[in-house]
Amino acid sequence: MSRVEIRTRSGVYLAELDDSEFSDVLWLTLPRESTVNVWGSEIYFELPSEVEAEADVTVLDVGDIAYWPEGQALCLFFGPTPLSDEDGRPVAISPVKRIGRLLGDFSGLAAVGDRTRIALHRSF
Repeated sequence: MSRVEIRTRSGVYLAELDDSEFSDVLWLTLPRESTVNVWGSEIYFELPSEVEAEADVTVLDVGDIAYWPEGQALCLFFGPTPLSDEDGRPVAISPVKRIGRLLGDFSGLAAVGDRTRIALHRSF
């Protein structure tokens, strides 16, 4: 498992990526910066990748990190989305590939505004 530091104007958050080829390539390309889009309690931002990510889920857990191939974006699910299921689990608008998990207290992500900067860095 690889660790990532997510830096926003509301704070610094830690995450752990799985051992997939996609996650390994992502980690090796860090640091990277992008501009945030907010959809309910989901942050997503453009992060093109040359590695294929087979999208296989739409229902996630709070704290999941996923890659959305259709939008070439990384998604941070820190709470319910507008499509959340009856149990409050976030639901993606179209299939995504789950690649990791936010660690610790990530409630501050709710204060990240639309069209603000986000940076991903390797964490050891």
